[in-house]
Amino acid sequence: MVWNELLANRPLLAGLLALWLAQFLKVPIDYWVNRRWNWNMWFSMGGMPSSHAALMVATTLAVGLYHGFDHPVFALGVAITMIVLYDAAGVRRQAGVHAQKLNVLLQELFSGQPLSQERLKEMLGHTPRQVAVGSLLGALIALGMWWLWR
Repeated sequence: MVWNELLANRPLLAGLLALWLAQFLKVPIDYWVNRRWNWNMWFSMGGMPSSHAALMVATTLAVGLYHGFDHPVFALGVAITMIVLYDAAGVRRQAGVHAQKLNVLLQELFSGQPLSQERLKEMLGHTPRQVAVGSLLGALIALGMWWLWR
């Protein structure tokens, strides 16, 4: 019974499809840019397109399409989506830039020393373009699913 309810939740399905497609697209897009296969991109938090943006925009837009843009859940979705998009392109991106600079500093300061050489994770956030493309992908998924299922 729970599975039937989950499978009938079209905003949830739109969001999960957008998330999956964004994660899937990261591998060929990274190959196109860097000319090498990096299968770790499938599980990466950063990269093109932003799966955070795709998930949130698809889910929020689907709530509006299926339940009405005047529904309180749509308003809540917009608020949370704005926070996630800001965080993905702002706060987390800056944390990644700081990690890059700290890694360079550590490499320069401690090269050849017996100290830990564990590198910080640098790909934490997204560029504004990655967030925009993820948002567009999410909107297209939500609109496409709504058009097919209306």
